[in-house]
Amino acid sequence: MHISTVSSPHARWRTLPIGAISLLEGFWSQKQNTNRQVSLRHTFQMLEQSGNWNNLKLAAGFGEGEYRGRVFMDANVYNWLEGVSLDLANFRDPELERMAGQAIDLLAAAQLEDGYLNSYYQVAEPGKRWTDLDYGHELYCAGYLLEAAVAHHRATGETKLLDIARRFADHVATVFGPGKRGGACGHPEIEMALVELYRETGEARYLHLASFFVDQRGRGKMRGMGWYGPEYHQDRVPVREASVVEGHAVRQLYLTAGMTDLYLETGEEALFEAVTRLWRDMTSKKVYIIGGFGARFEGESFGEAYELPSDRCYCETCATIASMMWNWRMLLTTGEARYGDLLERSLYNGFLSGVSLDGQRYFYFNPLMSQGGIERLEWYDVACCPPNLMRQIAMIGHYVATVDEMGLQIHQYASAKIEAELETGRPVVVRMETDYPWDGRVKLTIEETDGSAWRLALRVPGWCEGASLRINGQAAGVPAIGGTYATVERSWQRGDVIDIDLPIVPRLTQPNPRIDATRGSLAIERGPLVYCLEEADQALGLNLLDVRIDPEAPLRATWREDLLGGVIAVEAQGAVVDMSAWQDRLYRPMRSESLPQQAVKLTAVPYYAWANRGPGAMRVWIPRMGMHDR
Repeated sequence: MHISTVSSPHARWRTLPIGAISLLEGFWSQKQNTNRQVSLRHTFQMLEQSGNWNNLKLAAGFGEGEYRGRVFMDANVYNWLEGVSLDLANFRDPELERMAGQAIDLLAAAQLEDGYLNSYYQVAEPGKRWTDLDYGHELYCAGYLLEAAVAHHRATGETKLLDIARRFADHVATVFGPGKRGGACGHPEIEMALVELYRETGEARYLHLASFFVDQRGRGKMRGMGWYGPEYHQDRVPVREASVVEGHAVRQLYLTAGMTDLYLETGEEALFEAVTRLWRDMTSKKVYIIGGFGARFEGESFGEAYELPSDRCYCETCATIASMMWNWRMLLTTGEARYGDLLERSLYNGFLSGVSLDGQRYFYFNPLMSQGGIERLEWYDVACCPPNLMRQIAMIGHYVATVDEMGLQIHQYASAKIEAELETGRPVVVRMETDYPWDGRVKLTIEETDGSAWRLALRVPGWCEGASLRINGQAAGVPAIGGTYATVERSWQRGDVIDIDLPIVPRLTQPNPRIDATRGSLAIERGPLVYCLEEADQALGLNLLDVRIDPEAPLRATWREDLLGGVIAVEAQGAVVDMSAWQDRLYRPMRSESLPQQAVKLTAVPYYAWANRGPGAMRVWIPRMGMHDR
């Protein structure tokens, strides 16, 4: 979701308005084009096939048949509508405008006089409003509506959808709050949506209601899922006392994003201390190398510390998106590069793997290992991930840059035009050109400035060693250390050119030895990209279970125009183990001799692009040679 910290009193950095950052030709503009031309249109059709549109028509009184699908079907509509709205800020598309207009008209027709709007409870169970906060998803759906409405208003200036959302939010405020009904939604979402509605309208009652819902958690009243208790719904402990991320991963990360939003507006230190503790627990013990989250299928949940299986991990796409949303807020709060680093890792790996290269098929979960048979699907019965992906791709530019009273900050690298105002009457326009993530050279040209001094801060990714900075061809003389911001303050002039070089070379990464599932293995990374071995790129008949990688051999990167729409592949040296001595056996007495190994060349491709050539085998973590297979 697009957020605005322009007036947030406790934000370190201010976000830029919708449309202030336009992506130019490059990696992410290509993804946005596919999102616009294929994914958003394809989803409009899938919402028809899945019954979402007809459910709302039934609620409006002119649909046919019966309600179809789960209780949260409206959420898919709202995510799609937000994606369209955000994309309209990037590119005028009359057909998408028409589709969005139809959707908004339908929502207006379906909304009840008291402001309530939920097709399931208006059609399937009209007498059971607000009777199942644990699993009814009413507030969850409402939250997505508010977010779509704010995005649409910011992108178009129109108020029809915003008026619908405000009427529903006002209705919620008549039901919940101090002296009214208690409780919170089983799936956190409404909290951050209400804060954003407050930011857009200035109505403090929305902020107060968001705070109320956060305060309701931790009373242990919600029903669990399977063997999970109230932690499944983020209801085990009060949020200010929480110390570990747990339960349903998306719910946890949506909640922490909402808690951070509240801190940005209120400055309550207990909230900031809590989210900082939770972030530390998550990143030191429970994050996958692809920036994904959720170790278990059961409960779609976090596991214990270091419980990070590769083949049975969940890593729901929506959880990665939720982490990106949270890390963006933490970056805006603190100005610390580590949050931008994790956002980048998620963005290029666990997030982007969720959609196929052609923009028409999706992953709900994202494993790090497969023996084959895993394919993206065109749609899902629970279709939260596809439209959630679309709204994120449409707003990638939002993550590129921010401002403060001292100057401009660059967080993510992409070819883009950035139009900012440091303060009233101080416009700055910067053009950024790069072939990132394939190449780490980034050129920034000052196209407009008033000649006064201001500060330019450039994030140096934590993976980067040997970064350098030049201004108009001369060394800038400032440190450019990985995991920090390289900062230059001067009286900039039109035409000034800043070149930052972030050397991108392939590297091997080892896991914490406590991660039992990957002990003794290595992963290949290059720049922000995690790589994987995919069956299609290896010698015919090679079983990836038998592969070992040589940690002493050099890695070689090669541009492959013919591969996966154009990628840099990485070649490694390794071996394949002769497993004939283990034929038809799972266990045997230990022997001293090692199994024969034959040298083999391994070809790795970016993880985000796997499973675009059929459901073949894949692995990210590769056992290293010298582990003495016997």
